[in-house]
Amino acid sequence: MKHALIAMRAIVLREALRFVHQRERFVAALVRPLVWLLVFAAGFRAALGLSITPPYQTYITYETYIVPGLCGMILLFNGMQSSLSLVYDREMGSMRLLLTAPLSRAWLLFSKLLGSTIISILQVYAFLLVAWLFDITLPGWGYLAALPALLLAGLMLGALGLALSSFIKQLENFAGVMNFVIFPMFFLSSALYPLWKMAESSELLHDICAANPFTHAVELIRFALYVEVNGMALVWTTLATAVFMALAVWGYDPARGMMTRKG
Repeated sequence: MKHALIAMRAIVLREALRFVHQRERFVAALVRPLVWLLVFAAGFRAALGLSITPPYQTYITYETYIVPGLCGMILLFNGMQSSLSLVYDREMGSMRLLLTAPLSRAWLLFSKLLGSTIISILQVYAFLLVAWLFDITLPGWGYLAALPALLLAGLMLGALGLALSSFIKQLENFAGVMNFVIFPMFFLSSALYPLWKMAESSELLHDICAANPFTHAVELIRFALYVEVNGMALVWTTLATAVFMALAVWGYDPARGMMTRKG
């Protein structure tokens, strides 16, 4: 256990140092959600009416509604970007060296996942601070209550990125594959508009959004920010995390996964 904790500390520290040396990642992580919050929300505010739905106890502005979804956006993009570094590490050989360590492959991958998730959460709180400066306030305890939800959601999305990275052979293919994952997951969810709004236009679209793991991650964050627990979202996010992590471990197993075909 001692050696496992030392390995985790080293991997998490490596992720932190990589992030420190790539300051543009921090800026990019804030620019994307802030563009939606300050630019697109102004146009959607008049077009999208919002009713009183849990966890909200009164009518809210559209900007307030999309804050949890934009937190999820940060976790989603960072989870995928962290997986990009895995593809790069594998091409450079450092990933193979890491996986030859005399420790459980699942533990090593989880340590990598935890490091990237911690960085993502710090970026989420930076975004929430900027949103607060623009007078988009949330319940005081909600900022603390959201931490476990952000951690679980970040682990789920990071595990998805890990699983996908195990199937991507070359760095050049990563961006194309991610575009087929990130944008459908984000737009076909409750991040930008509630599910009942989806049902008004298409029941099929509503069902697709309801089955999207990202929707459950966003709803978990949304309720946590208002110091409430969404049991259904918690169950499905936990289940998706376990499934994606299992796929990642299988994918990075030289005896069974896609690593065998990457030479």
